[in-house]
Amino acid sequence: MLDGKEVLIVEDDPVFSKIIASFLRHEGCVVREAENGLDGLKALREGIPDLLLSDLSMPVMTGLEFVEEVSLEYPMLPVIVISGTGGMSDVAQALRFGVKDFLIKPIDDIMVVKSAILSVLEESDSCTTTDTDFSQQWFKVSQNAEQPLTEELKWHLDDLLDNPGSARDLLMGLMPEQDSQQGDWRLSYHSLQSADSNPVVLDYMWMMDGKMAFYMVDSGSAGKNGTATTLMIRAFFNEYLRSQDADERGFIHLVHQIEHAIKKSTYASPIRAMFGILNASDNQLDVLSAGLNAVVDGTGSAVIVKNDFLLGIDAASTQFQAIDLSGGSVRVSLSEVGLTSFSLDIQRLIV
Repeated sequence: MLDGKEVLIVEDDPVFSKIIASFLRHEGCVVREAENGLDGLKALREGIPDLLLSDLSMPVMTGLEFVEEVSLEYPMLPVIVISGTGGMSDVAQALRFGVKDFLIKPIDDIMVVKSAILSVLEESDSCTTTDTDFSQQWFKVSQNAEQPLTEELKWHLDDLLDNPGSARDLLMGLMPEQDSQQGDWRLSYHSLQSADSNPVVLDYMWMMDGKMAFYMVDSGSAGKNGTATTLMIRAFFNEYLRSQDADERGFIHLVHQIEHAIKKSTYASPIRAMFGILNASDNQLDVLSAGLNAVVDGTGSAVIVKNDFLLGIDAASTQFQAIDLSGGSVRVSLSEVGLTSFSLDIQRLIV
């Protein structure tokens, strides 16, 4: 399956590089090696491989700088990064540059490398990589919500379970920009979170039809499975918005899908979450609580959005609450104990 595939390895550790290169050549790959980012860029100018495997800790040019440059010059090139444990903040930053997967040193099972490469190349060959990220590589939600637990996914999740500090760094690093604007609308969020616990995670996406969709997850509410559950939600959310428009009916179906996956997975647990859809043309914000409660103030009179059912325990049986945005702005403030410092502001710039 890897026969004839060209792989460029950018790695400053000659022993590790030779081990990976020898294995891939045995699998039929055509392998080139570079020992730092500058040499990696020179190699790319000589020929673009099918896949790039890059370390994040390198001299001359850091792996993060290299991956950023690659994302600008070769946006369609699939990239897998390699990081030593404890570098999850850098990994998360690299993932924002379009990296499709990451591996963590030390790699005890070389087959994990093969599995990751096969997964990324499969997505590349099917021409579906443009809007996918590593969470979708792991969970494969576009194919079937009941995909079996692969060795690669098990390896990643076990590592995150064993390293809660790294897991928290990964979740924090995946948070989007604090301020964002689309047309006449602006989104910003404010967060002051403890360094000793898993964070509230926000993700959002602006769409061309005047809508914006978002979710918030209290990753700490799922205990040891908080990171895996949050990444699963991210995968479903991204796949849903990649494939269809956001509306209430579709989001209820999305919640059903996530709840079904949580019940089937041994690495996921019920979790507190919230979903929202901004419809700019109707001046309306629709909010659904899945156990994560908030006070929503859009007109000067506060609305309490509350649901006792966590995501994973029949949260899809509740209804969206409509918030009037004719006043031009709204603030969603979490009301859970310990989370009150987290708020989301949506504002129309031209009233």
